[in-house]
Amino acid sequence: MDLGIRDKTAMVTAASRGIGYACAETLAQEGAHVVICARGMTALSQAADRIRDKTGARVLAHPADVTKVEDIERITELAVTEFGSVDMLVAIGGSPPRGSFAETDEIRLKQGFDMTVVALYRLIHAVLPHMRARKWGRIVAVQSRSVKEPIPALTVSNATRPGAAGLLKDLSQELARDGILLNTVLPGRILTDRLREAAKTDQSYLERQALELPIGRLGFAQEVADAIVFLASERASYINGVTLAVDGGLIRSI
Repeated sequence: MDLGIRDKTAMVTAASRGIGYACAETLAQEGAHVVICARGMTALSQAADRIRDKTGARVLAHPADVTKVEDIERITELAVTEFGSVDMLVAIGGSPPRGSFAETDEIRLKQGFDMTVVALYRLIHAVLPHMRARKWGRIVAVQSRSVKEPIPALTVSNATRPGAAGLLKDLSQELARDGILLNTVLPGRILTDRLREAAKTDQSYLERQALELPIGRLGFAQEVADAIVFLASERASYINGVTLAVDGGLIRSI
């Protein structure tokens, strides 16, 4: 299937590894120009080189911390200078601090809000004028299943991530007639570096995680990326304001 995004420009945050990297590579394979950012330049440069080698795509890599407005503005400016616009945004942020309510203070709560809601707002604010100018855009935010159901000992995530999904739902109503569609993706238990790190000290950790899933296994970053890239494409022209779980059936709510 031709996704209709050849020569369009995608900006992907947290793209040096995991789901972000898989999204960037898949977008490049579909013929898009790709702008990637993450906080660490070494891993980011290596990721960009791998994508170029595999796809032959034009890839711009620049370090950025999406909790800093000046970094967001800089990476957007570089994308527009290099490629002329930003047509697609895949927004992946960091994980809010862990801990129960008793372990959470106002500082940690505000940090989580900045990381999930404020950073997403700033990213959208930066790219929106360029999408409006072309009357076409796709914004996909990657959140957590805590949007749909609380996760034990993740009070900050449970409190803030539904706000990020609510922001996209709100904007999906406002921006659709400008040709800009916004959707949220909720990955389940995906075999990422974080899970692998946890398994180093607990050999049965991954097996226990998989047994709790209806599908009987952990997911892969590419499986999430395939859904995200479809939502970021021309083929998803009538999908707007949805919150899509890519979780093997883990979330029990309807």
